[in-house]
Parts: sequence; C-alpha cells; structure tokens
Amino acid sequence: VQLQASGGGLVQAGAYLSLSCVASGRTFSRYAMGWFRQAPGKEREFVAGISDGGGVRNYADSVKGRFTISRDNAKNTLYLQMNSLKPEDTAVYYCAVSNRRFASEVTTRSVAYWGQGTLVTVSS
Repeated sequence: VQLQASGGGLVQAGAYLSLSCVASGRTFSRYAMGWFRQAPGKEREFVAGISDGGGVRNYADSVKGRFTISRDNAKNTLYLQMNSLKPEDTAVYYCAVSNRRFASEVTTRSVAYWGQGTLVTVSS
C-alpha cells in the first residue's frame, strides 16, 4: 500500500495550491480519507476529512472556507484545494486513509495508512 502526495511548493500569502494524493496497492473507496499537517516543532494536526463516498466533508476551523477536500474513487485519488494561503499554513501536509467510513471519524488515531508528506511553504 502506498500513498503518493504531490503539489506542495513555495507560494506567497494569498496564493493557492492544489495537493493530490494517489493511492495504490488497494482500493480505498470504502474508507474515509483525510489531510493532516505538521509544522516545525508542532504536533501533526487534522486539516480535512472526507467520507468514503465523498459526500460528507469535515474541516479544521483554521482552514474552513479556504480549503476544499475532494476525492475521485475511480482514480483512487484524494485532493486538497488550498486558497487564500497564510504563512501559518506552512507545514508538511500528509494524506491519510482512515480505518473508518465517516469524515468526522478521521483523526490521527483512526489513520491506517499515511502518505509520505509534501511541503507547503507560504511566505508573507
């Protein structure tokens, strides 16, 4: 099982980035997925979660209204559209597959598989 995240980079505040995460090795259409991030010196934190079918989404308050999570189960791919980026969004972003079905159940404790991370740097 492998989760390959991509799309990170260096941008200025106010810009946007789109992250992708391709899953291989098995099909994850029956499981919720999510994005997490970890800034230097801080613990990994939840960013967004999406239900197995993609119909329900859940966001951290810090990104609500700016980030959009989506998935394409036919392509086994998870996305994160990040708009109006802020310097405090700077972190390594990780995609993850939960062992649960619902978006609200996506937490660090429910993650079964982690991606390798992609660095997002937002300059002021």
